[in-house]
Amino acid sequence: RKEFVDLYVNYVLNESVQKPFGDFKKGFLRGCPAGSWTMFLPEELQIVLQGHTKYDWKLLEKNVMYRQYGMLDQTIRNFWTVFHGFPEEKKKKFLAFLTGSDRIPGYRQENFQFTIEDPKVQNPDEFYPSANTCYHILVLPR
Repeated sequence: RKEFVDLYVNYVLNESVQKPFGDFKKGFLRGCPAGSWTMFLPEELQIVLQGHTKYDWKLLEKNVMYRQYGMLDQTIRNFWTVFHGFPEEKKKKFLAFLTGSDRIPGYRQENFQFTIEDPKVQNPDEFYPSANTCYHILVLPR
């Protein structure tokens, strides 16, 4: 019985997935050549591919760029007051709204920036905040 279980487990976990995994590996290495990844330690590669799981929200605030807004505008001060009052989980949800992921992308958090932009609408009460996830832009009506 032990030999049967060992052979079955080996088949299910190793042999049966060799062809699909080989196809996946071939496609993955076509877009991401393995030689390029050898300079990273495993932890660094995980951050590059998945993003940061530790957050420095004050650094995030410091790196924001503003369009049609100033740092001291009341709307911006209100935004950061509300944001810093959120629990950690809601801050991650905001990040997912802004970027499409609840993790800060890239290798260094210091380099992550996003923009807060005023849509310049006549009646800002009729508009909701929106985000352009590709360019990390938060459109925040006054």
